[in-house]
Amino acid sequence: MAQDVGLAGIMGSKAMLMINGGEPQAVPIGQTVEGVKVLSIQGDQATIEVGGKKRPLRVGQHAIGAGNGDGSDKIIMTADVQGHFYTTGNINGTSVRFLVDTGASMISLGATDARRIGLDFNRGQKGLSSTANGQVVVSKVQLDTVRIAGVTLHNVDAVIHQNEMPIALLGMSFLNRMEMQRDGSTMTLKKRF
Repeated sequence: MAQDVGLAGIMGSKAMLMINGGEPQAVPIGQTVEGVKVLSIQGDQATIEVGGKKRPLRVGQHAIGAGNGDGSDKIIMTADVQGHFYTTGNINGTSVRFLVDTGASMISLGATDARRIGLDFNRGQKGLSSTANGQVVVSKVQLDTVRIAGVTLHNVDAVIHQNEMPIALLGMSFLNRMEMQRDGSTMTLKKRF
């Protein structure tokens, strides 16, 4: 499978890497973790080697390294202790942490995530959305790309909330285009179209 590497932050001489949607890991310069090597760190940028290629990454960016070429369009996630599925991906090239939510009709983003990605609340189609916290004003937009692990989808509908959200929701506008299989605490999403 292709390696999806995100740079969550820099701590001294260590890069906080998120590999294939996993939790951030502190990787020192010169060390290799899950096939990803940290070559150098300068300011808010780390240079990594993934899939045999050098890639400079700024905090919040992702790089994709070639995998074993089996062409698998699969995302495999493991539930946390409460049974929730979290994953890290990117929207329009910017790193985003998601909670899988089959009850959300679309990908849902809070104000801060939307600004970080470069999405403007005022440019979308306004509407009301019913949430666990009541009705909220949202703005419907279309995302150019949503990438998680080896899967990239184009032109995915999303809503931006005016207020903050603790985490972005991976809703049905993404999930409907996937084949979902659950086996105990593991969920596999396979690209359908």
